[in-house]
Amino acid sequence: MKPRHPEKINKPSNPIQRKPDWIRVRLTNSLIYSETKKIVKNNNLHTVCEEAGCPNISECWSKKHATFMIMGDICTRACAFCNVKTGLPNSLDPNEPKRVANATKDLNLNHVVITSVDRDDLMDGGAQHFVETISEIKKINPKTTIEILTPDFLRKGDVYKKIVDAEPDVFNHNIETVPSNYTKVRPGSRYFQSINLLKEVKNYNNQVFTKSGLMLGLGEREEELYQVMDDLRCASVDFLTLGQYLQPTEKHFPIKKFLPPKDFEKFKKVAYSKGFLQVSSSPMTRSSYHAGDDFIKLKEKRRKNLI
Repeated sequence: MKPRHPEKINKPSNPIQRKPDWIRVRLTNSLIYSETKKIVKNNNLHTVCEEAGCPNISECWSKKHATFMIMGDICTRACAFCNVKTGLPNSLDPNEPKRVANATKDLNLNHVVITSVDRDDLMDGGAQHFVETISEIKKINPKTTIEILTPDFLRKGDVYKKIVDAEPDVFNHNIETVPSNYTKVRPGSRYFQSINLLKEVKNYNNQVFTKSGLMLGLGEREEELYQVMDDLRCASVDFLTLGQYLQPTEKHFPIKKFLPPKDFEKFKKVAYSKGFLQVSSSPMTRSSYHAGDDFIKLKEKRRKNLI
């Protein structure tokens, strides 16, 4: 089956709006950026930086920060906001975990973020592949902290437990948007499955940091956002990220609003008031943006809370 973007079929074109002044993407072709690109290529890996068209790729790769996307570059879901290809994925590559570990060493990463496509075709949704990747990273990078950004493992039972048992430092699963948007923006996902996954992970091991994020500008109402914050706190989520949705192509879900920086600052204050240990909120914020620095802050805030 040929990979495709199902949102391109029988869906109207949504012209991309001009970005406001506060959204500026700095492009670079520095030597370090080129070196990062070479390391990713030489290890035959995919990154969400490239596949999802992240606006921060120039900045991050110029610091040798890359977010690896495992289990291929073809997703079984068809989220209307996402630029990753959709279709029938290839078989898992058993050597991929070792290559991720090697790339982590080559980039000299103190903190590595591992995400994946959705793999609804697999019995465990790819949970064991996450476990093997974490294990390989720890073998040759024992001092590197590990953050994973997983699918929701819909209808896969408690497979998340094997990942938690592998002891990543951060377990991230993005809620992405408010419940009222799910049928339009995340038709293959279920809001309460995502909330429950985060809750069950924390219940299974309350020492693992949990994290989730939303894109704003998809037509959500402010009171809906606050309700999602409450739902995440009821699931004991530690870390919240909020960023502006940027439409990848004319065939993707249209931007309903560009939120100004002051709105993100307001939401940050509200989120902290609801009890999150760490909040990253700005138009350019993404799940893995400054993840290493934020993890250090997260650990310090937990330590102070325990004193």
